[in-house]
Amino acid sequence: MPKEITTDSTEQVLPGAETTKKRGRPVLDESESIRQDLIRKSAQLFRKKGYDNTTVRDIAAAVGIQSGSWFYHFKTKQDILVAVMEQGMQKSLEEIEKLAVADLPPRLAFQHLVKVHLNTLLAPEHDFIAVLLYEWRALDKPSRARIIALKDRYEAAWEKVIIELHASGDWAMPTRIDKLLMFGTLNWTAQWYRRGSGISIDELAEQALQFILRTKFDQT
Repeated sequence: MPKEITTDSTEQVLPGAETTKKRGRPVLDESESIRQDLIRKSAQLFRKKGYDNTTVRDIAAAVGIQSGSWFYHFKTKQDILVAVMEQGMQKSLEEIEKLAVADLPPRLAFQHLVKVHLNTLLAPEHDFIAVLLYEWRALDKPSRARIIALKDRYEAAWEKVIIELHASGDWAMPTRIDKLLMFGTLNWTAQWYRRGSGISIDELAEQALQFILRTKFDQT
C-alpha cells in the first residue's frame, strides 16, 4: 500500500449545491442505491480516465442522474474519491479478517493473504484499490489520514503472519525493504495483468508466493 505523500489537491464543488434546499431528498433505499452506484461508477472512471480528468458530469451521466443530484450524496468530487478508497480498503479488510489466518500454518496463511490481495486488485469491477494506489496524491490531508488508518490496519494483519513466517523459517529475513518490495510487486500487477492472458489469479498468487519467499509452495 502507498505511503503518505504530501501534495495540494483541488476540490471540485458540485453543480446544483445552491438550490438543494428547494429539492426533496430521495427515499432512503433509493438514496443508498444511487450513492453506491456513484461510488462504483466513479471508481471505474477514476481508474480509466484519472481523477483530474473525470468530471462530476461524467459520473452523473454514467449513473444516469442529473449532475445537480450529486449534492444529495457528496458535496465535492474529493468526497467521492475518499468514499471510493474507504470502501475499497474496508472490503479488503473484511476479506482479510474473515480468513482466520491465526488457525493456519504461517506459509498457508501467507498464501491466502496473497490470493485475497490479488483478487482485490484484479477481479472484475474491483477498481477501488487501483484508484487508491494511483490517485493517492489527489487526497487532501484530513482525507489522507483516514485512509492511512485503514491501511495501517490492513498491513497489521500481514505483519502478524510475516512474523510467524520468520519464526517458522519460511521467510529467513523479512526486512522493511522486503515488505515494501512485496507490496510493490503485488500492486504492480494492476498495471499489466489481463484476464484471459493464460494465467488465473490463483495461479498468479502461487507464482507470487514463490517469488516472494524464493521457494516453491508444497500443498501436500
